[in-house]
Amino acid sequence: MTISTFIEIAAGVALGVGAVWLYRSRAKQDGNYGSQTAVLLLIVAAILLIHAFGLMEYRPSQSEIEAYRQ
Repeated sequence: MTISTFIEIAAGVALGVGAVWLYRSRAKQDGNYGSQTAVLLLIVAAILLIHAFGLMEYRPSQSEIEAYRQ
C-alpha cells in the first residue's frame, strides 16, 4: 500500500465518522429526522473506501487472459 492509499482510507474513515456524528446530532434536534448532508457524506465515504481498497479495479478472468495470449 502506498502513502496515497493510506491517506485515501483515512479520509474515507474521517468522512464516515463525521457523517455518523452529524446524523446523530441532527437527530437529537429534529426528533425522528436526521441530516440529508450526513447521508450524502456517508455515501461519499463509502465510494472513497471502495476505491481505496481497489475494489473498482479491473481483474480479467482466466478465459480473458487465455484469449489475449492467443
